Amino acid sequence: DGPCSCRSKGKGKLAAGCGVRCSPPTFPAPPHRAPPPPAAAMGNSQASPSSASSASFVMASRAFSKQALDDLRAHFSSLAAQSGTRGRAISRPVFLDYFGVRGALGDRLFQLVAKESSVEDGVTFEGLIVSKATYERGTKDEADEFIFQLCDVMGDSILTRSDLEAVLASIHETIFADNKEAKEGSNKSTFEAFLNSAVFSKDAEGVSEKSMSLSDFRNWCIVMPSLRKFLGSLLMPPDSGRAGFQVPLLHYPENISSELLLLNKEYAWHIGGGFSQHDVQEWKLLYHSSLHGQSFNTFLGNVTNGDAQTVLVIKDTEGSVYGAYASQPWERHSDFYGDMKTFLFKLYPEPSIFRPTGANKSLQWCAVNFTSENIPNGIGFGGKPHHFGLFLSAGFDQGHSFTSSTFTNPPLSNTGRFRPEVIECWGIQVKGSNDEKPDLVKGTVLERFKEDRNMLKLIGMASASD
Repeated sequence: DGPCSCRSKGKGKLAAGCGVRCSPPTFPAPPHRAPPPPAAAMGNSQASPSSASSASFVMASRAFSKQALDDLRAHFSSLAAQSGTRGRAISRPVFLDYFGVRGALGDRLFQLVAKESSVEDGVTFEGLIVSKATYERGTKDEADEFIFQLCDVMGDSILTRSDLEAVLASIHETIFADNKEAKEGSNKSTFEAFLNSAVFSKDAEGVSEKSMSLSDFRNWCIVMPSLRKFLGSLLMPPDSGRAGFQVPLLHYPENISSELLLLNKEYAWHIGGGFSQHDVQEWKLLYHSSLHGQSFNTFLGNVTNGDAQTVLVIKDTEGSVYGAYASQPWERHSDFYGDMKTFLFKLYPEPSIFRPTGANKSLQWCAVNFTSENIPNGIGFGGKPHHFGLFLSAGFDQGHSFTSSTFTNPPLSNTGRFRPEVIECWGIQVKGSNDEKPDLVKGTVLERFKEDRNMLKLIGMASASD
């Protein structure tokens, strides 16, 4: 079975007890492709591709404008000139160095693109265009199938946990290794935990472990949007701000250790996948219960003076970590408000993102000093009063998380009702926005909600709350 004697028969997987990871197999030339005719028979020095590959190239070219094709031709010519192939193809080292995808994932990407080319161990212009047309301009099904094959780093049509471990290792190395700001303080073990939200339901002949079906993979990409964005942009020029490659910059006071923070850079990358914005963003710590005290008023005082968009992160006393992205400012309301950018997420033990379904408009909740039992005081997301997708009481000492049709989320906590151990809130500062704001606003929460204070004066409640 080739140079790797420890593979299980016919499947390219490792046998039990084998500690060697075998190199991905080399793809054979597609059987329908005939060798190009000799140059002399053609009457010139250039051999033309087969009619089948020519037809594929012609169809793929239609996915691009003339200007886009010209730009791609210029990029290809530059890379091919560096490859020692007399301009015919991009070599593997040049390909991997240019696109900058590390590890097994980079090797697999080269194999898939080279498979569409008419030369050995190289990527032709025609092969690049055919691959990009399918991968970037094709239907969702075509793109998903390409990415599914991409993650099968062993190339045996069986996507197992070991394949995805190699994919995640490559992604982590690609995103964090060359980014000094992202690399500092990054945690690879956190990244590996992303596999906890993957499902393997398919039985593969000759392999004892379950494998991942295409449906399983699509569902994993839904709850891991950063992963899908990254895997879907690998053939874009590296200087184009490729989706899924950006890591938010985290700013926090020097008097708080990074070890006390719930949010790390891998988690920020994961949460950032749920945003529609493509610009690199900076996140500023606005509130931390260990630093500011477990106080609802202090929380509101800090976050209502910060950026409109915030990320709330909670760790409960059982060790689970989860939260929500609030796209609108925290303002006093007697009912739900917000927009469809809001979402819930889990970070530990199963990282996932849950977007709004459109089933209702129960998105964001912020109730302050209401006396009606029908209006619970606190902050929340999704569901309905007393049965939220996620809720923190005004005392910041208890909360709950139930399934909701708003986000089709499961309970984020293990037991539905929880007690928070740590609460963080980060302000999202979109690149180019004015971030010169004072740290705190003095006064009670009612002084920060002047309209609410005036309303309460009318019913004689304001003085009692001062």
